[in-house]
Amino acid sequence: MTEHAQASTEAVTAALHDVATLGGFFVLPVGGPDEGRHPLLDRSSARGFTDLSAAVARRYRTGEPRIGVSIAHLGHAARLWSPALACVLLHGIVPDLTELRRADDGPALRLPRPAGWYAERLPDPALTLNEQVMRHLRALEAGLRVKIAPRLLDGNAASALVGSAHVLLSARPELREPLTNLTTRLLSTGRLAGTGVITGPDLTFRRRSCCLYYRVPNGSKCGDCCLAGRDGPSA
Repeated sequence: MTEHAQASTEAVTAALHDVATLGGFFVLPVGGPDEGRHPLLDRSSARGFTDLSAAVARRYRTGEPRIGVSIAHLGHAARLWSPALACVLLHGIVPDLTELRRADDGPALRLPRPAGWYAERLPDPALTLNEQVMRHLRALEAGLRVKIAPRLLDGNAASALVGSAHVLLSARPELREPLTNLTTRLLSTGRLAGTGVITGPDLTFRRRSCCLYYRVPNGSKCGDCCLAGRDGPSA
């Protein structure tokens, strides 16, 4: 990362505050006290999100640990992709997510200090954005206590990316072309390559794996699931 690409703390803070107005997973607070939060990479990811995965399994009343892991992983991926993607498209800034912290009692994330890079000054903004998100997802995968297919997790990352892009497109339709271009590029990068395809102009998506949500009591197949339209799916 070249030093001349570094964005000012004021610019990063303003970008994150602005995209937070989109609500939901786009909210990524900056600063604030450390009490009640812990370093994401050093604690949550190193322990495989065991607390969140167990909480998800209880919420959905499933005895399959891998389902809790998958759904927790999918939500975490959405919390990473959403603000980062919006910052790039709306403000031309790739936020530095290295020091993310997580709430002790839930999945909410916070950046202790604002940092990032101006996208136009980076050799490959999409590659930088991909690395900021995927490094956290790789760390989570490495810490998992439950055996789960790596390509299922890659599919979750892709599904979360396109889901975030779809929400952003609905809120800011004028971003259709650059948003579609960036999302398509990200889907061809690293472990996201081959995880699925965009099937329509509104960023509809069909993934090549399943997040397993259909296996919870009263669960169903997601709109982008590879099993959608099939009867009697297997595990």
